[in-house]
Amino acid sequence: MLNEKEDIVLTTQEACHYLRISRPTYLRYLYVGKIKGAKAGKGWKVLKSELDRFLRGENNHLNP
Repeated sequence: MLNEKEDIVLTTQEACHYLRISRPTYLRYLYVGKIKGAKAGKGWKVLKSELDRFLRGENNHLNP
């Protein structure tokens, strides 16, 4: 179960800063499914817990 601290919604800028990657790289990861996010208006939103999953190397979205 996710705790409240991990269930924070981040913007594209915040996610790039958290992951220490460029915006184009982040967007490519979203488009290919390495990171699961949601389009919200002109930008993307992603849960911090999803970024932590990505950093741990858990690619459940690519290999179900």
